[in-house]
Amino acid sequence: MAGSATTAGVATLPRATGPDGVITAGPVMAIGGAEDKLRDKLILSAFVNLAGGPDARIAILPTASSIEEAGERYKALFLGMGAESADVLYLPDRTAAASPEIAEVLDDVTGIFLTGGNQMRLASIVAGTPVARKVRSRNMAGVVVAGTSAGASILSSHMVAYGASGPSPRMRMAQMTAGFGLVPGVVIDQHFRQRDRIGRLLALVAGSPELLGIGVDEDTAALFTGDTMEVLGRHSVTIVDGTHIESDIHRVKGHGAITVSGAILHVLSAGNRYDMLERRLLPNESWRRVVEKARRR
Repeated sequence: MAGSATTAGVATLPRATGPDGVITAGPVMAIGGAEDKLRDKLILSAFVNLAGGPDARIAILPTASSIEEAGERYKALFLGMGAESADVLYLPDRTAAASPEIAEVLDDVTGIFLTGGNQMRLASIVAGTPVARKVRSRNMAGVVVAGTSAGASILSSHMVAYGASGPSPRMRMAQMTAGFGLVPGVVIDQHFRQRDRIGRLLALVAGSPELLGIGVDEDTAALFTGDTMEVLGRHSVTIVDGTHIESDIHRVKGHGAITVSGAILHVLSAGNRYDMLERRLLPNESWRRVVEKARRR
């Protein structure tokens, strides 16, 4: 696919420009967790390519993780993929995240990576600080920002703070808090199919129908560029569109079951793209080639 993040030849930071030539926001990559780190490293390689390939200067924020080595592991991976530099930015508390000097470290990077762990830890330490504001401003300047697992959840305007698994929507199944807002009008969930999280995403969209629900499977990424989302990786991204949804959520008590009708569900595999503004699947070039070949017969 021309211009795709998975194209082998990508080696520079892509900067989308508007009709007046002004640089617009950089790509945002929400990874569903458990991305491949041993074989082809498809998703992580795409991130490094988007950050500039051999010119990539990457900052890693392991704040969500309680594992001390989490940041160092990604540093070794990115350097092994040919990035120019990869530095770990340790933020043990809000005092560190509130330091303008620490935030300035992000001024020279071409890619920012948020590790997995506990998204509430990440939000409670970083949200509303100079570091969080710098992440947003660097993304607006064209820098790619990626997050895996907990790091993916916080990228959207609304974050799944915690919740239960299960196939059917129920009241109090999940709690939402504010995210970093890099992808507005969206709530992102991760480890989606592997941890059976469709019920809670339906419940969240039933309660906030204006939000677009995005569920990202493990070893899969939703790549947001402008108003378009592209699927990368080995599994799928599930989209819940509540434009025409009807539910009885306002009448349900306790942990009761929620009736949901009219939700539009999309399950997209790798290579597919979705227009988030028009809320529709975009033509897939590989499908088009198959159709044209069939017509010629």
